[in-house]
Order: sequence, then structure tokens, then C-alpha cells
Amino acid sequence: MLQFDTLIIGSGLAGLTLAIKLAGHQKVGLLTKKSLLDGASNRAQGGIAAVLAEDDSLDAHIQDTLTAGAGLCDEAVTRYVVEHGKAAIDWLIDQGVPFTRDSSSSMGYHLTREGGHSHRRIIHAADATGHAVQETLAAHVLKHPNITVLENHLSIDLITGRKLGLPDKRCYGAYALNSLGDEVITISARNTILATGGTGKVYLYTTNPDTATGDGIAMAWRAGCRVANMEFIQFHPTCLYHPHAKSFLISEAVRGEGGILKLPDGTRFMPWHDARAELAPRDVVARAIDFEMKKHGLDCVYLDISHQSVEFLQEHFPTIYAYCLSLGINISKEPIPVVPAAHYTCGGVIADLRARTDIENLYAVGETACSGLHGANRLASNSLLECLVFADAAVRDILDKPQQVSPPLPAWDESRVTDADEQIVISHNWAELRHFMWDYVGIVRTNKRLQRARHRIQLLQDEINEYYTNFHVSSDLLELRNLVMNAELIVQSALLRHESRGLHFSKDYPGALANPQPTILRPLPPQYSVS
Repeated sequence: MLQFDTLIIGSGLAGLTLAIKLAGHQKVGLLTKKSLLDGASNRAQGGIAAVLAEDDSLDAHIQDTLTAGAGLCDEAVTRYVVEHGKAAIDWLIDQGVPFTRDSSSSMGYHLTREGGHSHRRIIHAADATGHAVQETLAAHVLKHPNITVLENHLSIDLITGRKLGLPDKRCYGAYALNSLGDEVITISARNTILATGGTGKVYLYTTNPDTATGDGIAMAWRAGCRVANMEFIQFHPTCLYHPHAKSFLISEAVRGEGGILKLPDGTRFMPWHDARAELAPRDVVARAIDFEMKKHGLDCVYLDISHQSVEFLQEHFPTIYAYCLSLGINISKEPIPVVPAAHYTCGGVIADLRARTDIENLYAVGETACSGLHGANRLASNSLLECLVFADAAVRDILDKPQQVSPPLPAWDESRVTDADEQIVISHNWAELRHFMWDYVGIVRTNKRLQRARHRIQLLQDEINEYYTNFHVSSDLLELRNLVMNAELIVQSALLRHESRGLHFSKDYPGALANPQPTILRPLPPQYSVS
């Protein structure tokens, strides 16, 4: 059994920030499914939203967030995050993150603008911000003596008082599979933090990495935590459409710097859908693209930034420019073929302003959590900001409270299972799930499609649970188990929302309610309600 003061599950921006800030005071375990840099944070292109320019204001950033969130943002949470934005950026600069500089700016850094923002407030490192931030922070993590990094470890389930037969409602750690050695280890921790990212891999097409299987959300739900707003899955409008491009994102900043969406004949279409045109929030742009593709029978639409110079494109979008060129697309001379793809989970485990969940000593930070910041639609580049601000809040809560003694934890019991006879069951179910979620629970939904999805989810769950009960666990099985659980939560949430709002658009309920409420799901036994 491994023992830590705090166990952090996930190595994205939230996980690395937590580890660095806690390591000066505690023994920290950082568990990650693959390598330290395999995650959605490392792929983030655009940047981090914060009020840094003299002509910007906190109120403007707050209002932009509330507008994008379509009436479901928690205003107090939104203000808290925005007010702590500059401090979060200052901390990253102190860590050595190489943000793009601009000598003409009063603050010395270049700020760009993205859809839904009224000002230039996105600080970035060219078009590979996530990689620059993650690489910088990972270097600090790897050299700190108080941080133990457990790569290639997949968490299985949380160890709670209920699981141990104790009367309290606490978390004492987790079981995890060493995927290289096929060994299940027991990890004891006084505090456990879920920073596992979202659930984009539940869909056939996604900008997310293969690790985005909603593990933290599923584990928290099984442990007894509420989840909220799972129907709000953000589809990024512009994922590169090319047979050899796997999940490559074309940054929001391309539209922020003048990129224009066009039909194959060169006709611009966004002004028909919204007065903000290409700078409308992501949900609006994604639905507009989806509408035009279905109307005209298109495989994709086109994003044209060719009016900018080669020098401008290479300076601001070096990664996108080089990658597209490697596929034979010269973005300085021709438009980029794009399609929407599942991108961000706006709902998740309910967490308060200190990132605390319903279970004592269990925290949720980043895309795993539903903090109240994003509402029905996340404003571009608010995600990394949320990771930073709530990681800091969780650290302060952990360090401010007395640390409890952990009881002895039982080892993982494999006495009644055998080796799996056929792995094809897992791969077939994985493919089936992602296909019907894309077809039935995508950008535009109907009750009939959602009911079909729910029926198929129930069949898959029965099959997977039987497999989980009788055979040794594997990474593929554990991820599939979590994905199916997330699919159920998404569908149940979507069925409960009898309106169209933000990222959830229903043909059966095209109008919006006057008094919207979050969708809150309560486990043990499952209860579904809008409240």
C-alpha cells in the first residue's frame, strides 16, 4: 500500500498546479493514466482568459461568461474566478511559462480575442499554450522530492467509509491499476483530488485525447457524489477534417484573428445565423455549421484565414500552419476544411468554491468538476483559468484543516475472478457506444433519439458489469465501464431538460424556459431532477 498526504488523480493543468502548490507542505502522489503530458491540457491551443489589459474590466469578463453560459452560470462563482485571474497568470509567469510577448503592449504580452469575448484578454504561447504551460510545470513536478509521479496508473474506484463499512462519509484513497504490470495497488491518502478531465471519448468524433474517458466523474458518482449539467457537452466548431488528422483542433483564435467560415462555393454563412458571426460563442457556431452541413449534404465547411500574410500566420499559428502544411493544406493560400467535434464537458461532479465534493476529503477540480462557472456553455479559454483558480482554492482548504489519520485499507480482492476469455467484447462495445452517442446524443437532439440511446446504454451496462464481476480488470475494461456510466448521466440529464439552452438543443423543446435551473443527479439510489 502506498501512502500520501494528498493523492491527485490526473496530470493536466489542475493536477500539476495542485502538486506544485501542495508539495512544499505535504507528501503528494500524482497518478496519471499514461505519461505526465498525456491529457487535454497539453493540447490546448488558444490560451487563458484573464483581465490583463487596461481597456478591459472584471465586469466585462464576468458578463461575457454569463452571456455564454446562457443563464446557468453561478454569478458568485464567476466573479470569484475572474477576480483571481490575474494572480493565476502571474503565478504561471513566475513558474517560467513562455507566453508570447508584445513590446507594443503596456503589459508586455500579446493578447488575442476569441468567440464570445468583448475584449482581447487571451494570454497565450503562440498556438500551443497548453503544451508550453504543461511542459514548464512538469519540469517543476519531476524535480520536487515531495512529489511521487505514478505514470501508467489508471484509477479504478475511490475507497470510502461506505466501502469500508464505516459510518462516516469520507474518502480514504483509491484503488489503481498499474497498466504495465497488470497489478492493482491500494493508495491511502488523507485527501484525494479528482482532476481527470472530461468525457469526450464517449463520442465518435472528439478533439480530446484517448485518456478523456470521464473516470473521475464515474468514480465520484459510484462513491455517492452528485453530478450536474451533464447534458451540456461542448462541441468545438472547428476540428480539422482530414483522413490523416486525428482530433486536431483549429484554435478559436483563428476566428478571433479574422478567420471566416465558408461553404464550399466560398459563401460566408455565419452572419445568417448570428449578428456576432464568427465571433459568436461556440454553441452557436457549432450548430450553424451542423445546420449548413445537413442542409447542403456536406462533409465539412471551410475556415478561411488566407487573407493574412504568411508571416502573420507563422508567428501566431505556427503549430496549425505547420501541421496543415504537412497534410498538403497551405492555410495562407486556401481555406481549412473543418467539422464540429466533442470538445468539453461543462457538467461534472458538484464542487463548491473550495473544490469540495459531497464526500469529505474528496475534491474535484477542472473539467471533472461542475463548479458553476460554465453554465450551459463554456466561454472560450475559461477552462485553464478554472483549473488554476480552483486548484489554488483546494490547496488552501487542504492546508487550513487538521489532517486526519487514515485507517488500514484492505487490498484489492481478485480471489473470485479469472482471465477474460474474449477481449473482442470490450472493443465491440466501445465502438458501439461511441457511434450511437454521436448519432443520438450529438449537437441536435430529440426525445426519440435519447430514448434509443438510453435503451442501448442499459444493455451495454449489463454486459459490462457481468464482465467486470467475473474477469480481471484491464485498462480498456475500466475505461469502457466509466464511459458507459458517463453516457448514462449525459442522456438522463438531457431527457430532464425540457428546453433548448446553450449546448443542449432539442427539436422537441426548441424554446427556452423563463427560469432555468441546473440539472442535478443524485446517486444512491439514483434520483434525477432539475433543481
